[in-house]
Amino acid sequence: MRAHLARVDAVIVQAVIAGALSFSHLHDLAAAAGQDGWKAWAYPVSVDLLLVAAWRRMRQLQRAGQAAGGPRLWFLVALAASLGANVATAGLLDLDDVPAWLRVTVAGWPAVAFFGGTLLAHAPHAPETPTAPVPSAVDTPAEPRPAQSAVDRPDREALPVPSADPGPAPEPAAEPVATPVPVSASAVALPPALVDRVRALADEHRSATGHPADPDVVRARLGLPPSMTASVAAHL
Repeated sequence: MRAHLARVDAVIVQAVIAGALSFSHLHDLAAAAGQDGWKAWAYPVSVDLLLVAAWRRMRQLQRAGQAAGGPRLWFLVALAASLGANVATAGLLDLDDVPAWLRVTVAGWPAVAFFGGTLLAHAPHAPETPTAPVPSAVDTPAEPRPAQSAVDRPDREALPVPSADPGPAPEPAAEPVATPVPVSASAVALPPALVDRVRALADEHRSATGHPADPDVVRARLGLPPSMTASVAAHL
């Protein structure tokens, strides 16, 4: 337990140090580009917030099995701004004589960050609770029919009277052979390795959300065509 806490504390300390250095570099670059006062402190906040928002949105779309190209683009833009400030303040740029193109870039950053944040905030969100799959013929077991007693038989035959001689002992009945469950006509048989992968993703989704997995989501995460949805649903 103490070793785990030590590793967590080391990661937190490293993250705080790296964040503070990046924050300071962005502030120094903004101040050198003519953004003095509170404006120089607002630039690192803007870059870091866009970086975190893009990463969080990208992870949400990836967990839902959807494309995350837009959030990934804005994550790379914010990462390039942070890395660029770190490199520029490492002695490669004279902060007393900042070039005009860098002043224009720093001055135009608020509009870029506002545009990216608006797109991330108003993008359609993935459904939190997927629709439960419709049970197929394979998933629904047949209800056992109650055995008909001798009293309910229409002929009401008399029960045989046991004789005094028990006779030879009856041979034990053979064990019934389990017949394979037929797959529906619209489903295609999947390889055993792919079936294990489908069930692993379904168990992971159920443990994370508490709801059964959607066959379309599982199929999309496996990279299968839409025609395989019925096959995936047959094994959930």
